[in-house]
Amino acid sequence: METEGKVIKCKAAVAWEPGKLFSIEEVEVAPPKAHEVRIKIIASGVCHTDWTFLHEVGKTMNPQPFPVILGHEGAGVVESVGPGVTKMSKGDKVIPLIVPQCGQCERCLSPKTNLCTKNWETNQQCILADGTSRITCKNQQIYQFIGVSTFSEYTVVPEDNVTKIHPDAPLDKVCLLGCGVSTGYGAAVNTGKVESGSTCAVFGLGAVGLAAVMGCKAAGASRIIAVDINPDKSEIAKTFGATEFVNPEDHSKPIQEVLREQTNGGVDFCLECVGNVGVMVKTIPAGGVCVMVGWTRMGELTLVSEDILLGKTLKGSYFGGWKSAEAVPKLVQDYMSGKLLLDEFVTHRLTLDQVNQAFDLMITGKSIRTVIKM
Repeated sequence: METEGKVIKCKAAVAWEPGKLFSIEEVEVAPPKAHEVRIKIIASGVCHTDWTFLHEVGKTMNPQPFPVILGHEGAGVVESVGPGVTKMSKGDKVIPLIVPQCGQCERCLSPKTNLCTKNWETNQQCILADGTSRITCKNQQIYQFIGVSTFSEYTVVPEDNVTKIHPDAPLDKVCLLGCGVSTGYGAAVNTGKVESGSTCAVFGLGAVGLAAVMGCKAAGASRIIAVDINPDKSEIAKTFGATEFVNPEDHSKPIQEVLREQTNGGVDFCLECVGNVGVMVKTIPAGGVCVMVGWTRMGELTLVSEDILLGKTLKGSYFGGWKSAEAVPKLVQDYMSGKLLLDEFVTHRLTLDQVNQAFDLMITGKSIRTVIKM
């Protein structure tokens, strides 16, 4: 049945309030407006940032809008486009982007940053350019997480927040490039600029951390020390290139001291992929270049001035520093040519009805990435 220009009724996982389980609801997704794209989502990864948004709201994060449809690591097929859209058309395989790339603003034209200003403020408010959402449920507007919302069978996103990918790309694999894998991999090769022959430490071995390990290996690091309190992560870390595994709970000394002893003074590069301020503080004394990758808005980071004065560098990385719309299709091609691992991240495949179970698997450390197939 032709749906173009019509409201689509479909299923979505709605978070009605902070800290509560998702509710599977029938929602209505409006047609795209000018410079917007309506996408039939085929698959979506479950990212820790979704959990952070849902459970850290009301603590120290800025107030966030509810009800909301989370999910931001998806892939799908263009169902229809709004007036003025020229970059893609109906039937194209696409990946929604948490970081836009308009190609025209000052930041897009600068090689120093990937943080395009187009739609940035509205996306962070979980609305689209006109200040509203395209999704409603029970006659109520439902906010769209980062302007994306991939825990819905259909969604509408701005044209600059979508990129067209290879028509043969397996969507249930490349969806991971919408956030976690791109973020961790890019933090090593772009933001951190890990060097050949260097020694690296990666804190936190979820999907982002394992992707950072993979990035360190791709950059030619000679030692890659994977750090996690879950001993089950040891073997999987080696799959992605780790040469060693350290569990902080196996040592009486602070982890930064353990690493300094094992590396004759400290590692060259340190990537924090947990999103925990307490862990961030430990990475700085352990490494020369420290990259903050894990997402959190909780807590303040306190530095020891001597660490910085003695030459350590602290960087932040958002979406791995990639210029999103141009980089993601290339990463898809790298996966399809065997240069990038994706299959190895996926430990579970569930349906949208099982989204709450997917979060349980993640928080208990039983999954690396769960892919929700629509």
